[in-house]
Amino acid sequence: MAALVAKLLTGAGVHKERFGLEWASAAEAPRFVKLITGFTGRIRDLGPLGQAPGEDPAQVRQGLAKALAAARSQKLRVGFGNAAKAFRKDKDLSTDHIRAVVEDKTAKALAAAFKD
Repeated sequence: MAALVAKLLTGAGVHKERFGLEWASAAEAPRFVKLITGFTGRIRDLGPLGQAPGEDPAQVRQGLAKALAAARSQKLRVGFGNAAKAFRKDKDLSTDHIRAVVEDKTAKALAAAFKD
C-alpha cells in the first residue's frame, strides 16, 4: 500500500519526503521518538504543502484532486488487487519487488489519472 500511496503523491506533485511509513513496536519507544522527530523535521524543512520551493499551490491542489479520483477509481483498485495476487504467487515480499509489481500493475491507471 505504501508503494501505491507514494506513486499517487508523486503523481500529484507532492514532494516524496512528505510521505513515510516506518514500523515500530510498543517496546521501541526511543526508536519511535527518533522516527517522529525526523519526519516532523523533514516536513518543517519543506514548509507548508504547496508553499515549498518548486511547488505551485494551484498545481498541488489540482494534483491532489487527480490523486483522490485515481484512488477511488476501479481501474486502480483492480490493478492493485492484481499486484497483491502477484505478491502471493511470487512469494517475494522484498521492497524492490513490491515497488516493481505495483508500478507494473498500476502504471496504466496512474498514467490515465494524471494525464493533462
